[in-house]
Amino acid sequence: MPAEQQVLLDVEESGAKPAIEASDEKKVGPAVVMRGLHKSFGKEIVLNGIELTVNSGETLAVLGRSGTGKSVLLKLIIGLQAPDSGSILVHDQEITRLDLEALNAARKKMGFLFQNAALYDSLSVEQNIAFPLKRHTKMTASERGDRVKQLLSSVGMESDLKKMPGDISGGMQKRVGLARALALDPGILLLDEPTAGLDPITSGEIDELILKLQEEHHMASIVVTHDLQSAKTIADRLALLHEGTVLIEGSFEDLEKSDN
Repeated sequence: MPAEQQVLLDVEESGAKPAIEASDEKKVGPAVVMRGLHKSFGKEIVLNGIELTVNSGETLAVLGRSGTGKSVLLKLIIGLQAPDSGSILVHDQEITRLDLEALNAARKKMGFLFQNAALYDSLSVEQNIAFPLKRHTKMTASERGDRVKQLLSSVGMESDLKKMPGDISGGMQKRVGLARALALDPGILLLDEPTAGLDPITSGEIDELILKLQEEHHMASIVVTHDLQSAKTIADRLALLHEGTVLIEGSFEDLEKSDN
C-alpha cells in the first residue's frame, strides 16, 4: 500500500468517533509554525533549518526545483516522516514528539490532498468521501449521505458519486480528493502538487476551486507546487526553497522584485 494511503488509513482507523468539532481549530493566529527543521537522507541534506509560519486563513505556496524538499516538508507536518531536529507546532501543539495515537488525533485537524489523490480504488467516489465520516463522526447513514452530496456539490462532482476512481479523469480525481480532505472540516489543508499532470484549462479550474474552498472554509493552506501561475493565483504568500533553506519569502510581487 502506498505511504499516502497508509497515513489516511491510520487516521481513519484510530481512536473513537467524535462528532465534527473543527470550529475551535479555525482561530486567529498561527496554524502551523516550523522552527529549525532539519532533514537528511544519508549524506543528502534536504532541509537545513527551515523557518516558516502559516496563519489561520492564509495560503502559503512552497516553490522550488524538484528535490528541494517541498513534499518532504508536507510529510513532516503530517508525520509521515520525522525531522532530524526542529519543531513543528500545529495549533500550538508540538507534533514531532507525539506517539502514533496522539499523532493520528492531530492529523484529524488536517485535510491533505496528495499528488496522486490517493483514492481507494476499490471504493466508489461516494464511499471514498464517506469513509472518514463513518470512522470519525456520530452521523447516521442518512446524515453521511447528505454530507457526501454537499461535499461533492462543492467541488462540482455531485453527479459522479457512484463512479469508481478508475472511471474518472485525473482532474476529477483531484476534485474528489479535495472533497474527502474537507470531510472532517479541518482547520489546515495541505496540498501536494494539486495541478500536476493536468492540462492548463483543468489546472485553472482546480486553482479556482481551491480559492472558492479557501474562502468558504477559511482554512490555513500549504500548497507545494512547481506551477508558478498556480502559486500566483491561489497563494497569499510564497516561500522559495533552495539548497535546504528558504531563499526568499513574501508576496508574488516581492519575488518578482527580487534581484536573486
